[in-house]
Amino acid sequence: MVDRPNKPSALSATPGLPAQAQVNITHGSQKVTAVLPTGESVEILLYGATVISWKDKKGAEKLWLSEATKLDGSKAVRGGIPLVFPVFGPPPPNHATSKLPQHGFARTSRWEFLGKSTSESESSEGGADLSVKLDFGLSSASLDPQTKALWGYAFNLIYSVTLGTGSLTTSLVVTNDDERPFDLQVLLHTYFRIDDITAVTVKGLEGASYVDKVDAKKEKTQSAEVKFVGETDRVYTPVGGPSAPVEIVQGGKTVFSVVRDNLNDVVVWNPWSEKAAAMGDFAPKDGYKNMVCVEAGSVRGWQTLEPGDAFEGAQTITISG
Repeated sequence: MVDRPNKPSALSATPGLPAQAQVNITHGSQKVTAVLPTGESVEILLYGATVISWKDKKGAEKLWLSEATKLDGSKAVRGGIPLVFPVFGPPPPNHATSKLPQHGFARTSRWEFLGKSTSESESSEGGADLSVKLDFGLSSASLDPQTKALWGYAFNLIYSVTLGTGSLTTSLVVTNDDERPFDLQVLLHTYFRIDDITAVTVKGLEGASYVDKVDAKKEKTQSAEVKFVGETDRVYTPVGGPSAPVEIVQGGKTVFSVVRDNLNDVVVWNPWSEKAAAMGDFAPKDGYKNMVCVEAGSVRGWQTLEPGDAFEGAQTITISG
């Protein structure tokens, strides 16, 4: 991880060794970057453990990041994959999370980089597919006193980001280290980069019940593919369960496929023109045309975690085509 100026040159050029993923900590130990030999890359800020970039082997960016977002730890990142925990949206009154800011504190806390691991599997073409897993940790012991005062439970979070050839997996393990049970919600708030929101549909939500947050939180049922003609903010519970893929289709072609593990809900969001214009950290103001959020989570209700128990949820995003 740390460059050694007197490192023997033979270590980086030993004959017969397969190419390895390159992992570096940069920007004053503020960001972790991983690059596969095939060219795929990912960048994660230690602030919020927020994934801010994911590029395919051709160098094409797959995540949308606001040009006006702050990356210095002064404010939650607008774009990439912010991590929502332990509450989604504005906290409800008379609840243990009621004093917390919207979307909780995980996305605005400084995480610790715990290390990397690599794996290799045989691909269908007979070669080897290399992946690298980056682990990050956050616990109640590392929170600032102000945050502890808002939500005083003892907990431990392990967040893993796994970069593969054509895929990205993000997973979170929550452990209750307290003597009391606590409620939690989790959301992987993924901003996908697209070409044109009016040419995009989302498949895999047909028949699902959802809460329409743009229409007074009415309960509705999705009859067909999701299309975008204005502000969209919906919380779905897909009928096929987490293992059934939710696909982002652009111009009739699937560009992303999302499969969930133990995350029953999917939030679909696009602010459209008026709301984008009202957000100070959203830029360019017409950037809503080039992004769509399809977010895996557990947010329609609460997960109650008993002392000593753990909750784990994950998503795997695959690039199509």
